[in-house]
Parts: sequence; C-alpha cells; structure tokens
Amino acid sequence: MKIISLIKKLKIKNYQLYGEDMAKIDGLDSPKGKLILVTAINPTKFGEGKTTMSIGLADSMNKLGKNTILALREPSLGPVFGVKGGATGGGKSQIIPSEEINMHFTGDFHAITSANNLLCALIDNHIYQGNSLNIDDKNILFHRCMDMNDRALREITISQEKLSRNVERKENFIITAASEIMAILCLSQNLQDLKNRLANILVAFSKKGEPIYAKDLKAENAMALLLKNPIKPNLVQTLCHTPALVHGGPFANIAHGCNSCIATKTALSLGDYCITEAGFGGDLGGEKFIDLKCRLNNLNPNVVVIVVTLRALKTHSQEGSLSGGLDNMLKHIENFKNIFNKEVVIAINKFSDDNLKEIEKIQTFCNKIKVKAIVASPYLNKYGCTELAKEVISLCEKENSPLKYAYDLNNTIKEKILSLSQKIYGARGITYSPEAEEKIKKFEILGKGLPIVVAKTQYSLSDDDMLIGRPTNFDIHVRDIELKLGGKFIVVIAGKISLMPGLPKHPNSETMTI
Repeated sequence: MKIISLIKKLKIKNYQLYGEDMAKIDGLDSPKGKLILVTAINPTKFGEGKTTMSIGLADSMNKLGKNTILALREPSLGPVFGVKGGATGGGKSQIIPSEEINMHFTGDFHAITSANNLLCALIDNHIYQGNSLNIDDKNILFHRCMDMNDRALREITISQEKLSRNVERKENFIITAASEIMAILCLSQNLQDLKNRLANILVAFSKKGEPIYAKDLKAENAMALLLKNPIKPNLVQTLCHTPALVHGGPFANIAHGCNSCIATKTALSLGDYCITEAGFGGDLGGEKFIDLKCRLNNLNPNVVVIVVTLRALKTHSQEGSLSGGLDNMLKHIENFKNIFNKEVVIAINKFSDDNLKEIEKIQTFCNKIKVKAIVASPYLNKYGCTELAKEVISLCEKENSPLKYAYDLNNTIKEKILSLSQKIYGARGITYSPEAEEKIKKFEILGKGLPIVVAKTQYSLSDDDMLIGRPTNFDIHVRDIELKLGGKFIVVIAGKISLMPGLPKHPNSETMTI
C-alpha cells in the first residue's frame, strides 16, 4: 500500500509526502483511544525485541478487528552503526521502508542536531563579539551534539582565533538522542510551545551567577525555523499495513526514552488503540513514560506489556539459570502494579531455539503471582502476537485505574531522587559527588516542581551494570546534575554512564553495504 492510500484511509487532511512510502502529517490533539505501553526487563546489549513486539502486537490487534496505530521512536545512527543495529523491528514484524527510516528518514535528527549546534555557535560567537551578557565561559551548560557514537568527542578543547581574542575553553559533545532539543521536540504540544521551550533553555551563568537563557541570545526563532517541519509526526506503515507514527528518538538510558507527545496524541486521536514503546527496561523508559510523559500530558496507559526473553533472563544469573532473571522480572511487575497502579501482562519473545520447558517455568512463576505470561513470536510469524493481543484487548476493557507516580513533584531534588531510587530500583540510599551537591544547591529554586530524568546503565536496576538480577543493599551514586528548563526537567547522571556513547571494537558498520 502506498502511503497516500493510507493517508486517505485515515482521512488525514494535512500532509506532506516524502516519496511514495513516507509522509509528515499535522499533529492532532483529541485523544480518544486506549493506550498500551510496551517495555521490558533490564535487557542485554542486543535488546529484547520491544519494537518487534510492539509492531507484531499492533498487527495482530488490527487483524482481530481493532483499529490500532503504532507510536514509536526514530532510530539513531549511533546504535545503527554500533551494536544494536536499526530500530524498525525485524523478521515478519517491521515498519517500512526500514532502510530509509534507519538512515536519514525525513531529516528530523539532522534538523535537531543543526538547531542544537546553532545555539552553541551563537553562545561562542557572543563571547567572541564582546560578551555583553558577561557569560562565564567556565559555566556554560549547553553543549554540542552529533548523531553518532564518538567517544573522542567526550572532552575537547575549542579555541577562538587566538591572534585576535585568545579565548580557549573546554567543551564536550553529547549524542543527539540525549540533547535537550530532542527532548523539547518530543515534549512540545505545538509550534508555539516549542518556541517557548527553546527560548527558556538555560545555556549558561554569568560571571555574577545570573542565569542566561537562549532568548537572551535571540536564538529561539531561528531554532524554531529549523524545527518547523521536524515537529510534525512521520507516518509510515508495517508490513501488514498498520499505520505507524515514528517521531522523536531520545534514548532511555541517558534521556527520557519516549517518542513525541504529539505523535502519541495523534495516534490516540486516529485510532481506538495506540501501542507505544519506551526504551530499555521498565526502570528507565517505562518509569520516564509515566513519571514524565504521562504526568505532563494527562495520559494514562490501560495496559503495560513487559517483554522478556530467555536470553535476557539468563544474563541476570551468574550461572546462567533463570532464577536471577525471574527476580528481575518480578521487580518490574511490582513497580507497574504496585507503584504505578497498572495492569500488566508478560510477553515472552520466543526465539526459534528456545527451550520450551524453560518457557513453562516463566509461565508457572507468573501464574503464582496472578500475571499472565504469553508466548509471542512476532519475528517468526506474521501475526505471532495474536494470543497476546487477545489478552491486551481483554485488559483494556477493564475500567482504567488511576495512575500513580514514584515521587511528588513538589518535593526537593534530593527527595525525588531518593523516592524514585528506593521505589523503582530498590536502592538503599544515595551518594552525591561534590559537583552534584553544588549544582543541587544552585538548581533547587530554578528547578522547583520539575520531574527528574535519571541517566544510568540499562543493564541493571542499580547504576552498576555488574549488579544483575534484583540487587539489594546498594546505593545510587549521583555524579552530576543538569537543569533542562526548556525541556522542563532535571537530569540526574548516575554511575559511569556517558551522554556520548562509543563504538564497540567491531561495530555494525564493518559489515554494512549497499
């Protein structure tokens, strides 16, 4: 089916074609459908198939006669050329055209990168041209970005034409998926909201300690120009012609990990069901989906689907058994049921060589805690999520319970971090670096009432990827704090996580060709 046929079927009036298979559409804000979140346990480095499961579930629900639309994130070139590869599903459950989506797509990532780096250029140009705002070049908070894993850019030195100004300062790049501009695009309600958020980006402090914003550099209008098309959701489809809105791409381990609010609300406006995915495990993307995205947009998921694989479960035990993984899965179930107050179903993503007796152990474990665990094979079978779809539909027919959160927005920064860490991760307490302590004091008033986004490893409930399973008696080590006033949240950087990933020894790029 050509994309124009899908547009006519959905009765979309305002659109812009990008060839025969992709389009941008105007966002809608009249959500009427039911919302289904797909998340996972703490994954392996290869991922556990959340996107494939989301696509397969949507296809199966449509096959059962339910008007279902997908809302997914856009792929980043970092993991495409790194370890994980693309983010368009696989096997029988894919969104297409996968090669275009995985590469340049409709240019959203490039535009976000350009808007980010335009602001950086304006900051340094202002300093070069006389620095009338009295920017403290040792207290610049906004950094350059690039959509690639490149550890060489984590710490660099930049200079300003030494013969005339002799200005030199430290700088660092982050990956585009972790940039505040990405978050702003994904959290904005419309173009005016986007512009307001861009204006309020906290870029630096003056030498007198006064905050300096992007609007002080008159940057917001030019940045909004670069983002006027990227703010519109992208429409593509699955192999089974299920509509898919693929828009925004923040990582969940170093950012908030959810597709754009505009895309989710548009999907809920066009369909009776919206299936959306949050990145990595329930402790990262899943938590941020609820505590940040749902809270700020009055959204309330009807059902949470937690994806597991035998491979991932076994990585949570030193001896390679299921025990540690089942403990890890149980924690995620408890978080969504007991803390967030949501209905949960386990989706066992079955691989062709999986041991059936081990799958039965997962189901027996889940039966004891009164949660269904359903085998699904979206990669292998065109409608491999049919049984899962029936259970999701059944749970959606129940009265939707009120959503609860892991922390109170009115609490202090430290109270929010402690509450989240103890409830969601199972941590004992928190330790802070001197730098984090100093920034918390500085940001407490400016960041009052804002939610937090924790950047930490995706491989553990803790901030140490070596603590597998369901660790106990551990502390979360807060290394740094960043205030995102444009995005309207606070970033808490924990453990050894980096906002600019590196490539592995043998990246995927080595085996890619036309």
